[in-house]
Amino acid sequence: MRLFSLILVLAWAASAQTQPPARPATAPAPSASLPAQPIGPDDLINVAVYSAPDLNRTIRVQGDGYIKLPLLNTPIKAQGLYPAALEAAIAAALREDRILKNPYVAVAIVEYHSRPISVSGAVKLPVVFQADGSTTLLSALAQAQGLREGAGREILVSQPQPGPDGTPVTFTRRILVRSLIDGSDPSLNLKLRGGEEVRVPEMGKIYVVGNVKRPGVFPLQEGAETTVLQALALAEGLLPFAANQGFIYRRDDAGTKNEIPFELAKLMQRKSPDVALGPDDIIYIPQNHGKKLSVEALEKIVLFGSTAGATALIYNLPR
Repeated sequence: MRLFSLILVLAWAASAQTQPPARPATAPAPSASLPAQPIGPDDLINVAVYSAPDLNRTIRVQGDGYIKLPLLNTPIKAQGLYPAALEAAIAAALREDRILKNPYVAVAIVEYHSRPISVSGAVKLPVVFQADGSTTLLSALAQAQGLREGAGREILVSQPQPGPDGTPVTFTRRILVRSLIDGSDPSLNLKLRGGEEVRVPEMGKIYVVGNVKRPGVFPLQEGAETTVLQALALAEGLLPFAANQGFIYRRDDAGTKNEIPFELAKLMQRKSPDVALGPDDIIYIPQNHGKKLSVEALEKIVLFGSTAGATALIYNLPR
């Protein structure tokens, strides 16, 4: 009886030695890991295989979204997978190719290169950076060192989203700067996951040139309509010998130049309705004698990006 018991103990011990080792509590972790997001082309990932250190390596995802590992017969698709899903795919390939019977794989992201976020427009430092899994609209603006003076009241955020047939479709959302900064609506601080374009348009401007006391570039009033009379007030009024007729030069959406005349005397006497202005409108008040400037000469003002530069050009235009 004792001999039989001894044989059973020896048999159990031998079978235990042939069993695969138990899965460790934690798989071997790479030296660097970023928050888990779907993997894309050019991302740098670390692959660690428990009990097979020769298979451990840091590799870059190919442009077609696949990775190649030593000893495996076929590449493995990584694009669109989270690290956990890629771990399962690598383990399955190692089993199918009979390289390891019970592989335990750990995948971590070392560098993202497939999830760029661009911030441009009226910011202090236009920048392109990679989403790290916890990026918000405010943190993206912080990457660009905040808004520049002259930034408009809206931020345009273009985000790719899957369409009905799975093809990515870009949606653009308008975010009011004041509401975002005040934090009155936390949902405006959008989560950015990569692929977004954040654009901060310049504040709308109007240009007043010609026979006025202070020619220059002036911002459109926020949340209110700006008119010709208001623009002339910003320019501190008319100089002597101003012509009776003024002009508004405006480009439509097709880029066509339009000249809109108005009777200055009737407007000043409130005998004709005031005229609303739009972004980049040029108000020109010629002299009552002398040569009228061409539209092309006036549009040179718009090429100057600052009030000081534009004003310098205005004062040097022939009158």
